[in-house]
This record gives sequence, structure tokens and C-alpha cells, in this order.
Amino acid sequence: MMFLSVRKQKRAIQEQQSLQSSLAPGDRVMTTSGLYATVVDAEDDTTIKLEIAPGVTTEWVRAAVREKVKDLHDEEELEVDEDELPVTPAADKTAADKSNESKAEVAPPLEQGKNNR
Repeated sequence: MMFLSVRKQKRAIQEQQSLQSSLAPGDRVMTTSGLYATVVDAEDDTTIKLEIAPGVTTEWVRAAVREKVKDLHDEEELEVDEDELPVTPAADKTAADKSNESKAEVAPPLEQGKNNR
């Protein structure tokens, strides 16, 4: 039993090292903290530069990369022609807006500055 456990650990470590050494600019990754980013620079052996938002680049330790991810929102899929959108009459829009209105009531504000001790 002990042998199988050690073997699984070694395989997992080897796969993680293989992933970290295969990172290249343009790869989409997820860090161990759950942050999605794009690899900008992978030249250094110990660190990697990730773009976490347009124009925002941060430097991370390579070990912080958990996995490569596929970009779910491919730009070609997001492009929609305005001709393909369904036409909705204005009367339907106002009926839909009315059905989505919240009927919640706002609570009165708390009184500040009083000690209730």
C-alpha cells in the first residue's frame, strides 16, 4: 500500500513540474489561489509574468500555477451580428420590465452614535 501512495505522489509532482516547464506566452492558466490569467513572459526559471487584467501584469512564482485552462470565451463565439438578434416590440419590453421589478421594502436606517449598553 505504501508503495502505491508514494508512486502517486511522484507522478503528481512530475506532472506539475512538466506543466510549469511547458508554460509559454499566450497560455491561459489558473493559479493555486484561483486567479485566471494569461502568461506574458515565461523566460525565467523560477518566476512567470501573468496578465490578470488588460494592461495589468504581475510576477508570480511558477509553482503558483495550478493548471492550464481553455479560454471558454473565444472571441469568435462572442461576435453577434445585429441582424441575427430577435426584434422585440416595445410593449413587450415594458411588460418584462414590470415583471422584473423588486417588491422588496427598504429597512429604516440604524441610529448611529447611541450606545445600547
